[in-house]
Amino acid sequence: MKAHYENKDMTEQLPLFSVDDVTAASKDDEIDKRIQLISFRELVPEIKDTRYLTHAIFYYPAKFIPHVVRYALGAFTKAGDWVVDPFAGSGTVGVEAYLCKRNAFLLDLNPLLNYMIPLKVRTEKERLREDRLSQILDGLEKSRHHFTPAWSNIAYWYPPEMLETLSSYWGFIKNSERNAYTAIIESALLKVSKHFSYAEHRTPKLFRSKSKRKYVEELLRTDWVEKLKRMISSHSLETIRNLNDFATLTSHHNSCVEFKGGVDSSYYPFQQEFDALITSPPYLQAQEYIRTAKMELFWLGSDDEEIRGLSRLEIPYRKADRVIQTPTLETIRTELTRTDLIKLLDSYFCHTINALENSMNQLKVNATACIFIGNPLIDGIKVEIWRILMEYFTNNGYFFENLYEDRIKNRQLFGTRKNKNPDGMKSEFLLILRKGQ
Repeated sequence: MKAHYENKDMTEQLPLFSVDDVTAASKDDEIDKRIQLISFRELVPEIKDTRYLTHAIFYYPAKFIPHVVRYALGAFTKAGDWVVDPFAGSGTVGVEAYLCKRNAFLLDLNPLLNYMIPLKVRTEKERLREDRLSQILDGLEKSRHHFTPAWSNIAYWYPPEMLETLSSYWGFIKNSERNAYTAIIESALLKVSKHFSYAEHRTPKLFRSKSKRKYVEELLRTDWVEKLKRMISSHSLETIRNLNDFATLTSHHNSCVEFKGGVDSSYYPFQQEFDALITSPPYLQAQEYIRTAKMELFWLGSDDEEIRGLSRLEIPYRKADRVIQTPTLETIRTELTRTDLIKLLDSYFCHTINALENSMNQLKVNATACIFIGNPLIDGIKVEIWRILMEYFTNNGYFFENLYEDRIKNRQLFGTRKNKNPDGMKSEFLLILRKGQ
């Protein structure tokens, strides 16, 4: 894999235009003519696997695929530039920026970002030793400490014997010296703590199912403790090898990746300017990342009050403080008959645009905003998020540059849950805007 990648001519650059450059009647036709059907996986062939290096250390739903980030970094930035991502999620932009010798500033409401980035973007150059990791792993069984999350209904999620064993392992890690080795084991514990629970570990949302309860009951009749230890060891060894590979590839890199998890990116007080924005906002009706990460956050030390406070800031539970108006959005509002869905729509675009606008205000003149998003359904109506964002921002000092459509070939749909869009989205879009004077 190349250390970084630059290509300014990968796609034809068409003339910029703003909302005022064309009539309202012809604007949509002009935009639609500019949609370029491409495959980011083909454009960035050096990335063979979305899980390569440190991308897969932590589970996170709806991850930003690294091919898109790598493309945007190569096409719209140069080495040493600063990139901002107000919806950082699992930190894909940070990982790719560091690999490409760019700097990144990451924000996310989810505090998991604060635990993920120090491990996923390892800036230390020395190789980690597997024998040292094995010594610490051996200490798990000798733990004299216990840690039980401050979760009021934790007994609902665990059989007593599994909770006891996990509490012992977590107690050992929390009472050990904080370093790369214990962080690696902690990342493995996050994965097994969901696997060895009543929570479905194969789906994003936190919920119990009959099939998972049956699985746990069958597991309890086996030597589940030995399986638990093997999984912790396997995850830990895989992670240390990926970290060492990452360190080898970036041995001469000195970029900076700053991160702020647990913050509202809509109102974060930035102190610097950026050369580009690269982000993938949450999708409409799929924004409950705090709920998804609740189990992990409790094991890491959060309590009920903190989780409730963060959850109230997520889009489904947060009222709009202004009503966004664009032609496409107005059309969708008139087609919706349910008041609750109109409120959800208003909340989504209000707070998504607030966060984007807060970061984009810090872009330098002529800097690029790259926004990767799909077109979900709400009550059977397609919502072209990219078009609504394009309409809003081209009316507020930005120029439309390009729109790339990437057809989705592989998707993970969960039949055990009620899915608002059971067939999944067919495409995702990379909207390219450029900041004016």
